[in-house]
Amino acid sequence: MALSFCSLASGSSGNCQYVASDKTRLLVDAGMSGKYIKQSLEHIDVHIGDVNGILLTHEHADHISGLGVLMRRFKLPLYVTEKTWEVVAPKVGAIDSGLLHVYDKIEDLEIGDILVQSARVSHDAVDPLCYAFRHDRSKIGIATDLGTISDEVIETFKDCDLLMIEANHDIEMLKTGRYPLYLKRRILSEFGHLSNEDAGFVAKEILKYGFTKHILLAHLSKENNFPDLAFETVRGILEEAGAVPGEDMLLDLTYRDRVGKYYRISK
Repeated sequence: MALSFCSLASGSSGNCQYVASDKTRLLVDAGMSGKYIKQSLEHIDVHIGDVNGILLTHEHADHISGLGVLMRRFKLPLYVTEKTWEVVAPKVGAIDSGLLHVYDKIEDLEIGDILVQSARVSHDAVDPLCYAFRHDRSKIGIATDLGTISDEVIETFKDCDLLMIEANHDIEMLKTGRYPLYLKRRILSEFGHLSNEDAGFVAKEILKYGFTKHILLAHLSKENNFPDLAFETVRGILEEAGAVPGEDMLLDLTYRDRVGKYYRISK
């Protein structure tokens, strides 16, 4: 019994993640064009018509821009909280109401044979969530677009086999970069994004529980980060804590504009 994961895109240009068991296939966010998502799924030998549902982390454009197309053209169901749907609905156009599954509170969802767990995070959206996916004894977590690291986040992901965690920016690059001051303040605030150092802290805390063997860095800024810098910052933090990437776990990157590695988690 296994779970599979692949990042189809992760960054401010658009976000879409693929999580699947042998029987159930899910997307987290649909922030790229429908064409891109369809072709990216084909790259990993998945037919878009076989996807069983889409979950949204929040309503920002880089997470929903392809949603209307996926629901209208490919009839993909959407699972979304009531507050998020209220702000998403006007942006996606007319859709078949039979594809819509709205719930008004945080709750565990069973979609096919995958249990979906969620937790609220701190971000400048109406009802932002992170997700964990469990099938049998395998568990995968996705945590991007959050400004602070809460105990609830750690609790949600402590027993994940694979964790995708945001490493959005290098703090000094952001502070000295060309972004306007209001945007810098937003990113650095508790409702913004995690830095490379924050990602390293989360990874270090999660590894204390002894479950996680794959850590993927996500949502890297094009303007305020470099992939090598994010990787080396997190690796340094882990090594200082006594965890050696490549031996104790796999540390890897996701990408803004291309499909990442395909992972299959089996216990």
